[in-house]
Amino acid sequence: MDHSRMDHSQMDHEHMDHSKMDHSHMGHDMGHGGHDHGGMDHSMHMGNFKQKFWLSLILSIPIILMSPMMGVELPFQFTFPGSEWVILAIGTFLFFYGGQPFLSGAKMELQQKSPAMMTLIAMGISVAYIYSVYAFVMNLLHPHEHVMDFFWELATLIVIMLLGHWIEMDAVSNAGNALQKLAELLPDTVKRLNSDGTEETISLQDVREGDRLVVRSGDKMPTDGTIVKGSTTVDESAVTGESKGVMKDVDDKVIGGSVNGQGTIEITVTGTGESSYLAKVMEMVRKAQSEKSKLESLSDTVAKWLFYIALTIGILAFVIWWIAADLTTALDRMVTVFVIACPHALGLAIPLVVARSTSIAAKNGLLLKNRTALESAHEMDYVMLDKTGTLTEGKFTVTGVEVLTDNLSQEEALKYIGALEANANHPLAIGIMDYLKEKNIDYYEAHDMKSLSGVGLEAQVEGKDVKIVNEKEVQRLGLSFDSSILTNYQNQGNTISFLIIDNGLAAMLALGDEIKPEAKSFIAALKERGITPVMLTGDNPKAAESVAKYLGLDEYYGGLLPENKEEIVQEYLNKGKKVMMVGDGINDAPSLARATIGMAIGAGTDVAIDSADVVLTNSNPEDILHFLDLAKQTRRKMVQNLWWGAGYNIVAIPLAAGLLAPIGFVLNPAVGAILMSLSTIVVALNAMTLKIKE
Repeated sequence: MDHSRMDHSQMDHEHMDHSKMDHSHMGHDMGHGGHDHGGMDHSMHMGNFKQKFWLSLILSIPIILMSPMMGVELPFQFTFPGSEWVILAIGTFLFFYGGQPFLSGAKMELQQKSPAMMTLIAMGISVAYIYSVYAFVMNLLHPHEHVMDFFWELATLIVIMLLGHWIEMDAVSNAGNALQKLAELLPDTVKRLNSDGTEETISLQDVREGDRLVVRSGDKMPTDGTIVKGSTTVDESAVTGESKGVMKDVDDKVIGGSVNGQGTIEITVTGTGESSYLAKVMEMVRKAQSEKSKLESLSDTVAKWLFYIALTIGILAFVIWWIAADLTTALDRMVTVFVIACPHALGLAIPLVVARSTSIAAKNGLLLKNRTALESAHEMDYVMLDKTGTLTEGKFTVTGVEVLTDNLSQEEALKYIGALEANANHPLAIGIMDYLKEKNIDYYEAHDMKSLSGVGLEAQVEGKDVKIVNEKEVQRLGLSFDSSILTNYQNQGNTISFLIIDNGLAAMLALGDEIKPEAKSFIAALKERGITPVMLTGDNPKAAESVAKYLGLDEYYGGLLPENKEEIVQEYLNKGKKVMMVGDGINDAPSLARATIGMAIGAGTDVAIDSADVVLTNSNPEDILHFLDLAKQTRRKMVQNLWWGAGYNIVAIPLAAGLLAPIGFVLNPAVGAILMSLSTIVVALNAMTLKIKE
């Protein structure tokens, strides 16, 4: 992150480093269980896994050819004088090189008092290595009393586990840094007004509360502030999600990161650094991400139990066999239990399903950024939907033109409107001009253009005095019209503008954020699945109500700030509910990070996309249904695979410990190895059968 950017948000280094650290917790860090603060060290990126896997694979070939499998020589194996030294050298390198991510991962898991997959793998490979070195020394000192080594298991375990991690990391995209993107919303330099009226350009980090800044048309607001001179329309959509350009006058507040429309304004700075709106949003995202990262994945839970079970049974076996037989037998039994406890199948059980489901998701317009997303999405209670950009198109379009006088056609009315709006750059004007372009209407030319503060525009067009004004101005001028025409448009939360020609009311134009065509059927489909849709929006409550009614939503909240959205998500989570949040703006970032699953609309802001677990690449809400179906199927496959992987253990561990020794049955290590291979094959085939039910 470039420091100048961070400084200008006046966040001290330590604070930002925490946010970076917590961001790395996001569960986007692809370790086993998205749990990588307990897993890989962060330099362990995909390239390293790939490299470690290939080198370990090449090095394990001589071990497979020269070292017996659990004491059993395979038909293709051979030895030569001194071959055991070669095996020792390669095995040692493999343990420290290929095993490094698992050993450091286990260290972190144990520091957090939460042993999981990394600890289980580390235990398996450490015991296999240490005991094999002991066996090597014993065989050297007492060549006639052969002690079985585990170099074969060590090599294959490391290779398969590295493969599992590589597959998984390859499947899941790397997350960017939402906090960095937030910092980049602010400009690097600002224009400050001195007491003598001169302007100077200064760095954003030098701005102090009380400074007077100039913000020109199209510029980003550098800080939170209050307008002291001028009026304008501000596009706050990136920050608050309000899709409509907001009219701002003297004494109105502006938010750092929003974009100034037409009109130059002067503001007094009210909040910089830690006290600013964006800094608060950053803090919310950071906290939500770090708290959410504590979620444990399915495979980690299974691994944790296997670790404890193996440890207990291994130690018990050691004690009992030492009493019943001798130290060598006791050691042999204990080591066999520890090595068998970490089956190859378990290392591939989840990664193979993740890889398969990620590719299915991509074909269905879904980009999975957090591997635990599919695991935690199998039983959603609520889907919270941001209105603007999720249920609606997120851009203003003309929804109706009503001519209010007899001597004017609709096309002519639009030519007059186009004349006035052609040079304006606020969201409404852009919507109008796009509409004229679509309809191939050539607008008239305007002269002597004037902006009527807080009212609209005025100009001379075709020799006539033409104005575009809001409803308040129509009432002030005492012009009357049939207000029932407005009702339908207002119910849908439209913005209404009026065209006045030579002081007579000529036409009315409605602009609104169009509801996506598939939104209604999507809401119905969610209800069918027993999931409650809830709409959250920064738009005014009246507009929210009309959209909710139209879509058939029973629960909705309007006029929300980012912290309100996050509070609502937290409220439902506190009730023990599983919540998916779908949004596209910066104002959605904290709630996306907080929810059980955060889903960003692909056409949304980078910040939203980086705070989310899943991205809808086609911006189509119906793809959420595909995701829910896929989550259900994925969870099923994961549970099946974990049973296959761990099920092998349920049988093998007690037998390896010698449970049936009293009746003369002790698990032959070779049989254990064959069972292990079979469970790995079953797991791989089972993962490949995953599909979304059509």
